[in-house]
Amino acid sequence: MNIVDRIRRSVANRNADVFVRADFVTFGSQAQVGRALAELQGKGALVKLGVGVYAKAKLSVLSGKPIPVKPLEVLAPEVLKKLGVQVGESRQTREYNSGSSTQIPTGVVFSVGKRRIQRKLGFNGKLVEYERA
Repeated sequence: MNIVDRIRRSVANRNADVFVRADFVTFGSQAQVGRALAELQGKGALVKLGVGVYAKAKLSVLSGKPIPVKPLEVLAPEVLKKLGVQVGESRQTREYNSGSSTQIPTGVVFSVGKRRIQRKLGFNGKLVEYERA
């Protein structure tokens, strides 16, 4: 069984929907894992959300292209949690939920406290934004 099959089976057996490259370090060298992840991405089993960040994929009903199994709003906090970042709701979301604002929040924005985050996460042109409190 080659590394691509081992990673594919590992992804299928996990409950998580997002993966970082470090999750597969036991399967081989960095180069081997990188090639295997690229191959799985090409076959539509995974989609890339950022540098070293992948998500399980399914085929889109509309376009027939691979898309993440869950929306970016759900997957991004999982990724950030795996990377050790505490995530909260944005100021606009808090105001809307408390009833002090009627403006519906747009985009994917998360509060990350005082941390400075450089990592770009996104899919198909929709990027996650970070709000420092």
